[in-house]
Amino acid sequence: MDHPAILKIMTIADPVFLTAEIREIEHQSAMLPKPPRLMEKAGLAAAQIVRDQLLTNPNHHVLVLAGPGNNGGDAFVVARYLKEWGNAVTVVFTGDHNRVPPDAKQAVQAWFDIGGEISTGIPDGDQNWGAVIDGLFGIGLDQSQNRPIEGTYRKWVDTVNLLNAPIVALDIPSGLGSDDGCIYGTAIRATTTVTFIGLKPGLFTNFGPEYCGTVLLRDLDIQVASPPAPHTWLLNQKLAQSLLPLPRSANSHKGSFGNVAILGGSTGMVGAALLAGRSALHLGAGRVYLGLLAQAAPPVDFSQPELMLRSPSELFTLKPLNCLVVGPGLGNTAEALSWLETALNNEVTLVLDADALTLIAQHPQLGIKLSQRNAHTILTPHPAEAARLLNTDTAAVQSNRMNAVHQITQQFNCYAVLKGAGSICCFPDGKRYLNTSGNPGLSTAGTGDVLAGMIGALIAQGLNPDQALLLAVYLHGAAADQLLQQNHGPLGMVASEIIVTGRLLLNEWIYQGK
Repeated sequence: MDHPAILKIMTIADPVFLTAEIREIEHQSAMLPKPPRLMEKAGLAAAQIVRDQLLTNPNHHVLVLAGPGNNGGDAFVVARYLKEWGNAVTVVFTGDHNRVPPDAKQAVQAWFDIGGEISTGIPDGDQNWGAVIDGLFGIGLDQSQNRPIEGTYRKWVDTVNLLNAPIVALDIPSGLGSDDGCIYGTAIRATTTVTFIGLKPGLFTNFGPEYCGTVLLRDLDIQVASPPAPHTWLLNQKLAQSLLPLPRSANSHKGSFGNVAILGGSTGMVGAALLAGRSALHLGAGRVYLGLLAQAAPPVDFSQPELMLRSPSELFTLKPLNCLVVGPGLGNTAEALSWLETALNNEVTLVLDADALTLIAQHPQLGIKLSQRNAHTILTPHPAEAARLLNTDTAAVQSNRMNAVHQITQQFNCYAVLKGAGSICCFPDGKRYLNTSGNPGLSTAGTGDVLAGMIGALIAQGLNPDQALLLAVYLHGAAADQLLQQNHGPLGMVASEIIVTGRLLLNEWIYQGK
């Protein structure tokens, strides 16, 4: 049975559907006594967005790319409405329009009925396009066979991407995998993506955030008797703010907010453990202890003297200890291996990051211990670390991020976040959450250590592991997004800035309701 906190998350969060689940909804809709005209509704919804948000006055010239399937049919409907509303519309289509699917064939005929014409190529020369509509493939691209966009279609996509005009993709940018966010040959770089029926994973992970622009959902008001139950949800600010710790009582003390320990910081990598510790401290943990492995470990962090530095052995005598973070700067020595094994044998909530993940991948017996733990464990791999854990390569992980993170949770009986563009959080029961915060500024040393410390701090303050993971992942990205605005770009963003900005945002959300 789901924990009440999880039921709350599932109620608040926006569901995300795989292509097969979208197809099932479409199939059930087609079986209704009075099936809705989904193509007509989708085309109208997209046309209204183009008219209201992109075309400020009539007589704009709009370029519409129509493919050979139902996504092309949607494009013909968009073209028809925009032409009826007074815009000049050029539809580009190649092939036999009599051999398209039945609904698309009707859409083509309706386009002809209002005097519409078809061009077989994008007009040469500079054009003052008010908007470009991508209706080439949508979710209809055959990802199962890894069939890339090529030939004439590739030429069209590459040409359109160079135009100085807003591009609206219908359902998902053509060439982008709707389940995995992979690029199949080439892909449309959309300004806006109008997605239909439900959100898709590929919009939010891997290359999705880079290629989709602003994502707008139009569910088309579909009502079916037995829609597929979602297994994936969107991690956005609405969800993150539903997980916040309660405001602090005036009658509280440091013991009210838990104890976090950080195990790591071998010779040459002490900074990683310090970053994790500072992160845990600034994000609200009552006490933070560091067990450093370095031979000449500093006795105190002079920049953050509130941190309590101990020997690694002393960490395991602390009572009570709410969370132990293992891995930042841990190294791969025999000593590191021994302390990691000690941690796995300890009945405390663990956050395993960085070198701890590499050691588990290298020593199968540690993976077995991990899978057999009774206490909660959270793993925070980036794609290369995930590949080591799964005994594969990084490309394989990135080609199916949704499946990779699920495999990790199943193999190691843990919670996990697969970091990267559109980080994916996954629970042991298979529920997944696609993060919508963050930017390339996080691609710098130490940001993973900061995230691990954030998770530990939230667990220490009483959040369940699932809540702490989701809130920390979103907050970590949101802090980077705020710095992106302040710095006018991602260059030079550093991990220690994420700590301070994360603290500011968390306080704002808790005490000002922002």
